[in-house]
Amino acid sequence: MIEANGLTKRYGDKTVVDHMDFTVQPGKVTGFLGPNGAGKSTTMRMVVGLDRPSAGSVTVNGKPYAQHRAPLGEVGMLLDAKAVHGGRSAREHLLAQATTHGIGKRRVEEVMELTGLTSVARQRAGRFSLGMGQRLGIAAALLGDPQTLILDEPVNGLDPEGVLWVRTLLRGLATEGRTVFLSSHLMSEMALTADHLIVIGRGRIVADAPVADVVALAGKPAVRVRTPDVRRLAALLATQPGIELASTGPDVLDVTGTTAPEVAALAASAGIVLHELAPVQASLEDAYLQLTGDSVEYRSTAADATTRPVAGAHR
Repeated sequence: MIEANGLTKRYGDKTVVDHMDFTVQPGKVTGFLGPNGAGKSTTMRMVVGLDRPSAGSVTVNGKPYAQHRAPLGEVGMLLDAKAVHGGRSAREHLLAQATTHGIGKRRVEEVMELTGLTSVARQRAGRFSLGMGQRLGIAAALLGDPQTLILDEPVNGLDPEGVLWVRTLLRGLATEGRTVFLSSHLMSEMALTADHLIVIGRGRIVADAPVADVVALAGKPAVRVRTPDVRRLAALLATQPGIELASTGPDVLDVTGTTAPEVAALAASAGIVLHELAPVQASLEDAYLQLTGDSVEYRSTAADATTRPVAGAHR
């Protein structure tokens, strides 16, 4: 378990992490989301003692990280996959870490097999692709068979098979009762991997809830309708109370405030032909963008023309 209370980090007059309180529970995969510069990496570094909090505290399994006698047996971390001596082989890198922490050679062979590194064990880490470097970083994180895993962008550079492997691995570790805390910019993958989400913006928590609850913040489900008679259908739907319309493409409407069967019945009563009628669920990406829209470092000034009101339709 990871517990943060009033966790704060300042660099001069800039507050990067601002009085954050959160708990990462064992038995779950907890995703950590936020825009660049939101404080994710700084928070993770404070958890494992690489940065000292300016105020507040954070503990792992009831103690500050530095107080654990066998840190690798408590916490496995991947914060920078490139932090490897490029001249060492994968096996040499893992053996060096194992030796300094009293971990046997057998465990090194186990994690190499688990992460798919056995066939490249003698290759120099400096020649690894980005994806293989990630596998080596994950192998190092697993070396002490820890109860807590902290992984920053673990699927970065992995191919689809590797992404699936990481997802299966992390969910399996959580099922064993371990604490899994990871960050990623891949919203679709986080939606498939995480059970719970902590979302931050400008160093503050903006959401701390199960994935389904965070997605629900994106708004009501919609019904997507494609018809060659889009204006007449829009005018008909606009007469119904509580219905909102948006045009999302040529001859396409997204309709909220009603259901697909109700749209179909209204269209049939007016003799309007439908070419497509399908429910559209909000995504984690939709919710994330709404939650963090005011927290991004850089923002495009181009108008968003993807979704726009239907001309001539009353709401």
